[in-house]
Amino acid sequence: MTRFLRRIGVLLLLLPLLRLAVPAACAQTPGLDPTAPNQPGLASPPLPPRPAAPAALATSPRSQAHLRVLLLDAEATDRPLLRRYKLRATVPDSLSALRAVRELVLGLQSDSYLTASADELRWTRDTVRVRLYMGEQFRWAYLHNGNLGDGLLTRAGYREKFFRGTPFVPADWVRLQERILTEAENQGFPFATVGLDSIHLDGNAIAGRVVLKRGRAIVFDSLQIVGNTKTKKRFLTKYLQLFPGQPFSQQRVDAAAQLLRQLPYVKLRAEPEVRFALGRARVYLLLDERPSNQFDAIVGILPNANASQTGVQFTGDVTINLRNIKGGGKQVGLQWRKTDALSQLLDLQYVHPNFFGTPFEVDASFNLYKQTDAFLTLRPRVQVSYPTARAGRVSFFFEQRSSYLLYDSITYANLSQLPENIDSQFNSYGLNYTWNSLDDLYFPHRGYLFTGQGAVGTKTIARNSSIKDEFYNGIGLRSTQYAFSLRAERYFPVQKVGVLLLRLRGESLQNQQLFTNDLYRLGGLNSLRGFNENQFYTSTYAVATAEFRQFIGPDSYAFLFADQAYLRRDLANATANEPTGLGAGLSFRTPAGLFQFVYSVGRANGQGFDVKSSKIHFGLTSRF
Repeated sequence: MTRFLRRIGVLLLLLPLLRLAVPAACAQTPGLDPTAPNQPGLASPPLPPRPAAPAALATSPRSQAHLRVLLLDAEATDRPLLRRYKLRATVPDSLSALRAVRELVLGLQSDSYLTASADELRWTRDTVRVRLYMGEQFRWAYLHNGNLGDGLLTRAGYREKFFRGTPFVPADWVRLQERILTEAENQGFPFATVGLDSIHLDGNAIAGRVVLKRGRAIVFDSLQIVGNTKTKKRFLTKYLQLFPGQPFSQQRVDAAAQLLRQLPYVKLRAEPEVRFALGRARVYLLLDERPSNQFDAIVGILPNANASQTGVQFTGDVTINLRNIKGGGKQVGLQWRKTDALSQLLDLQYVHPNFFGTPFEVDASFNLYKQTDAFLTLRPRVQVSYPTARAGRVSFFFEQRSSYLLYDSITYANLSQLPENIDSQFNSYGLNYTWNSLDDLYFPHRGYLFTGQGAVGTKTIARNSSIKDEFYNGIGLRSTQYAFSLRAERYFPVQKVGVLLLRLRGESLQNQQLFTNDLYRLGGLNSLRGFNENQFYTSTYAVATAEFRQFIGPDSYAFLFADQAYLRRDLANATANEPTGLGAGLSFRTPAGLFQFVYSVGRANGQGFDVKSSKIHFGLTSRF
């Protein structure tokens, strides 16, 4: 009779699992409630007896707080299995004893022992004796496909072998239900329900069919923008890929929030909201305009690079960036930098999102670098990107890097070999991948940023008419060159207003014929602080940064930092260096813009930490 009642209890236990009948967009996993009626073995165990004590002690909370020993009475064949659950031998009080027994019973039931129960608890002053029943381990006889398409069930992770002769784990069945609902809600059926039909219990074997009720089909209606942003709805529709008439997808709605956080000119006030009516879903975006057009002017004061001269020299950095032109997401940028008295750098960029109505983004850029009177380098680049929320941003690009010597023919007249700079051209194709989960693009407090890039192409060395032809003998004028780069950042919140930034950056250039004007340039405020702009020329480098920011406002903070670099220069005479930069700074909001002050000092081969060689940078960033 007891065995029959326990099997009736199993059927009652399965009732919450038979049908997950909530909207897919808010599906919940049914749990095992020990206080719910008709659930076997989960009735509240009897309370421990009240110990005989004086009235004054009986009212004290400490009167029942003493150690108790837990003793299990179970079948001899069950004891080896019970050891896996590591039930505590002693508990601090009676309430902890009840919790420990309850957790043990729930653990057994979640491991397919559906009829497990604590049938009796005997309390003494220092001991709790539990009579435990484990029962049989229930298994799947089979789980057949009821009315689901094979494709949907397969995408949900269903495999017949997983549900034939395997233990019946309630959590596995619930996860399968949730995955089925997720697939349904991403195919236009957000109100689908799924359940177990034709259930059959044969001994300890459970059989049934999984059945899906799709409900009404839902399509997207339109986007509604709530807020003061000037961003056009047409652009956001294409950018988020939420087109009217398209089958509803909860996955696309969830991805919209992450995609919007990657836009520097809008601020997401809350998660997107969806309202359903008459078979259509309208998505509401709560957006505010964010100042993103940028004008920067930074002045650097450095010791004079010429040891024979006294005083200081000035460097400069001017940036103009216009974003979200006419609300369509287009961007135009310009940056000019004067790295020293005779060297300059110019960057131009144009970004066109949703090119011809597609989700692709086209980016065209141009870089010019003039190193004193030695050489001029031009780098045009065209890039096509596909931004996604779940998979990140994937880009394909073509880049041409051309470098030309600027010295006149008289300079090369007395050379006995090729100079350290040379005329060359590198045409490359490559892939770029970016993953961004930062909570804020400008002032992040948590999240990741990862960017990796690889390129391969042909490098061609051009003969210069001012250099003797015999100097080019033995040098491969055409060769394959590889370029790799990596940037990884992690932001950790520290208490309420602190942020710890850990960052790793690196690049590597692989070729047997490298010259100085081929190399990467490192040093300065934007790469390796504590050193002059472009002080180091390197073919491979890695820079690790630790920076602590103490926020004193939403966009104001003081910071301390340490930069540790490893540099390698693979030229004729290979060299390595391990420079270190230390410093502090302050960034705060003013009526004119964001003011930043940075003081840094560096140590490298042949250069120690010296206040006389320290660097001071200050500037003003204005966003409008």
